[in-house]
Amino acid sequence: MLAETTLARPYARAAFDLAEKNDALDTWRSALALATEVVETDSASRVIRHPKIESEQIISLFGDVLGEQLTAPFKHFLQVLMHYRRLPLVPEIYAQFETLRRASEQRLKVHVTSAIELDSGQRDQLAASLQKRFGAEIDMDTDVDAELLGGLVVRAGDRVIDASLRGRLEQLGRQLVR
Repeated sequence: MLAETTLARPYARAAFDLAEKNDALDTWRSALALATEVVETDSASRVIRHPKIESEQIISLFGDVLGEQLTAPFKHFLQVLMHYRRLPLVPEIYAQFETLRRASEQRLKVHVTSAIELDSGQRDQLAASLQKRFGAEIDMDTDVDAELLGGLVVRAGDRVIDASLRGRLEQLGRQLVR
């Protein structure tokens, strides 16, 4: 996974820079999302990885799915990925593209895991606190994990805030062992 992230980074940056320069972030975002769906399907994945299938046939496959969203710059981008055998990286490129887009819009994707279901008021209050802490608009998704015992865990990019009871108990246990 780390190698995939590292390999995808320059392609995501190049796609983002090109899209931003041409004021086409939404177009590229949609095209990358559809291309990700193509790459993640089993049948398309076998076609993409097959050594005897010509690159024009693969581009044609993407053209069938993307339709008008297969612009000349995006087609060239896919051709570069094919040339370097990086088409399987499209989902990771898309994920990193989204991270770059959110950063440019001063938005941060946050995943919150709580011990109990948060109501809308709690989610709004948490989003406001996180916005103040990170200095960015918050795109938050939540889920529930009863094993946390209480509290919550916030994941924002590579940052983790563990305010769970389980986390505190584990931390206390580590301190007692010392």
